Amino acid sequence: MSGVTEQQVLAALKNITDPEKGQDIVALGMVSGVTVREGHVAFAIEVDAQRGPRMEPLRKAAEKAVDALPGVLSVTAVLTAQAASRNPAPRPTHVASAGQPHDHSHAPAGGAPVKPGIPGVRAIVAVASGKGGVGKSTTAVNLAMGMVACGLKVGLLDADIYGPSIPRMLGITGKPASHDGKHLQPMSRWGVVCMSMGFLVPEDTPMIWRGPMVMSALQQMLRDVAWGELDILLVDLPPGTGDAQLTMAQQVPLAGAVIVSTPQDIALLDARKGLNMFRKVDVPVLGIIENMSYFNCPNCGHRSEIFSHGGAHKEADKLGMEFLGEIPLDIAIRETSDEGKPITATQPGSQHAELYRKIAARVWEKLGSGDGGLRPAPRILVQ
Repeated sequence: MSGVTEQQVLAALKNITDPEKGQDIVALGMVSGVTVREGHVAFAIEVDAQRGPRMEPLRKAAEKAVDALPGVLSVTAVLTAQAASRNPAPRPTHVASAGQPHDHSHAPAGGAPVKPGIPGVRAIVAVASGKGGVGKSTTAVNLAMGMVACGLKVGLLDADIYGPSIPRMLGITGKPASHDGKHLQPMSRWGVVCMSMGFLVPEDTPMIWRGPMVMSALQQMLRDVAWGELDILLVDLPPGTGDAQLTMAQQVPLAGAVIVSTPQDIALLDARKGLNMFRKVDVPVLGIIENMSYFNCPNCGHRSEIFSHGGAHKEADKLGMEFLGEIPLDIAIRETSDEGKPITATQPGSQHAELYRKIAARVWEKLGSGDGGLRPAPRILVQ
């Protein structure tokens, strides 16, 4: 069976007419971001922000038209509000994501919309950093492994749309299946279920998407994935304080956030911005991790503090946050991440794995001490 092409997708979408404008959505320039990979199709439909809530039938009709093409295995269509990207006001885009139209009828008296949870997921925790290059994704993966070692059921969402790295770090290839044509099955390895844009597009394909498209894609990866029963879903956020971070903070009931930083001043400055962003949207910051904290020479044992040392600990004290721990700069952590064999899973007796497990257990313990009523972290036994 020959694979479906982008031209075939656009031809099918020409049969979908905007009921309010009387022309097909392709001719109107409403279709963008078409991605086709081995039978899996994704695209966005751009609409005016005020029309978003009533355009869900059109989105479903577009998905159905493409799904009928020979060779199509799954279809993901998202509604995006073009006007929202030009609106400087710091407020969420109220355009319905796929299958999840926003309903403010159940908003609390204060006017803030209720953040719907994910069925079966007890807690959602963001792993964030103010800047790139601090080892946030490596930390997120090994924290996930540490939580598995604690006996928890763990999911991992790679929310870095532009630079997804979780598939490589977990050593997962292939594409997710869809048993019902509506929900994707997460990929799984090392006891963790995960979802990433890296499973849906080729590794070398750039994601040239506007902010609203990123927001809708994240909503779908959260709510149109059959996550199953999970104790915790870790979300590896992209660096910075942009659309992806605001989408998660404003539209998802985050139980907390973990900030990853290196010790030097510039990284701490950016980490502080990320921490303050979560505070402003009422997401509790569970603590700060200092990554690449020091380097021990494997030959002579000499310790070098390449990026300074202790800066994250001091910053945590200054901001009234808990310091969760420090992770050294070590070639073993880098090599196992590059090979898709996380050190916490493949070398559980190592000192590094023990550090990740202790931090993971502490994060879970802090969740259990809050209002969520989660059980305390189990004891860690290493034999």
